[in-house]
Amino acid sequence: MRPTQNIFVFQGGGALGAYQAGTYEALEKHGIHPNWLAGISIGAINSAIIAGSPQGRAVQNLRQFWEMVSSNLDLGFAPHDEFKRLFKDAAVISSAMTGVPGFFSPRLYTPYQLLLNPDALISHYDTEPLIKTLESLVDFDRINRGDVRVSLGAVEVLTGNFAYFDNRDTKLTARHVAASGALPPGFPPVKIEGKYYWDGGLVSNTPLQYVLAADDVEADLDIFQVDLFSARGYMPKDLLEVDARTKEIRYSSRTRMNTDEFARKQILRRAARRLLEKLPPDLQDDEDAVLLRSVGIEYDVNLVHLIHRTAAFDSHAMDAEFSRASVEQNWKAGYDDVVSTLNHPRWKNRGRPKNGIQIFDLAQDKAEQD
Repeated sequence: MRPTQNIFVFQGGGALGAYQAGTYEALEKHGIHPNWLAGISIGAINSAIIAGSPQGRAVQNLRQFWEMVSSNLDLGFAPHDEFKRLFKDAAVISSAMTGVPGFFSPRLYTPYQLLLNPDALISHYDTEPLIKTLESLVDFDRINRGDVRVSLGAVEVLTGNFAYFDNRDTKLTARHVAASGALPPGFPPVKIEGKYYWDGGLVSNTPLQYVLAADDVEADLDIFQVDLFSARGYMPKDLLEVDARTKEIRYSSRTRMNTDEFARKQILRRAARRLLEKLPPDLQDDEDAVLLRSVGIEYDVNLVHLIHRTAAFDSHAMDAEFSRASVEQNWKAGYDDVVSTLNHPRWKNRGRPKNGIQIFDLAQDKAEQD
């Protein structure tokens, strides 16, 4: 029986990232620990905190981060449903005006800033607080030892090329994490080795394609893809809901497209293996046979899709709403979705996938039953 690796894939989505923290807590409680963490934007931040925490401390450090960023809006109560949307919109305005503790602060446009700080001309907020928070919470020496693989997506500003900072070939720092979450025009680009980087979500908001394209896999994979925007939604009824729906569509994962392409590659890999087995000994070292052998590695993938689903009263700027009530709600939703998924009969009784991959979107089953 082939060994199995656990991969956690964390999408970008700002304040909604507390959902990912909740999923991690539940997965850890069920004894599922990551061999590889791949994240973009807030997903990169959560990934760094998890991978850079001592054994048994990751949930505590995640909790410290999310309590810190929601501390400005900890009112000690959750508003009633009829007031929730109004409260959430007010929370968004508050974060925009005053910033988020330990994450970003609004710029003061003094003459000094305008004349001597080029970042002040191309961004509204300063993200140095985030870098300091990461340096205090995350053990980057632990990350760079490589016990857990960490891959963070960003885009180079000048070329528009997508890039991954991977601890297999890069010494990761807090600046690499901040670069993955440097969403313009709110945040400035981050300079790394002479190049400037913005949020990877500008090109692709999920690292799933990067994970499935890996050509050095030596085990079957259980991938837990934790998305913060749902491709499926509702017909909007006003312009605010139009804004929310377009954001969901723009940043949602194209999971079916990626998994269909992977299944096609798996079919070709298996065909290559069968063909190689039929070749006579004198052709086994032929250069075409060597090439086929390099791409003929087979492995099975179980993809667990966990998706934050927007509530009817959510703000259209739900990714910028850092109130304590919403953070706790999103954290609990992630935790509950994992518990219902891992207890679902389809997951418990899963067999081997037919074409190399099978998808489990089981929290949706629970949502439809509720």
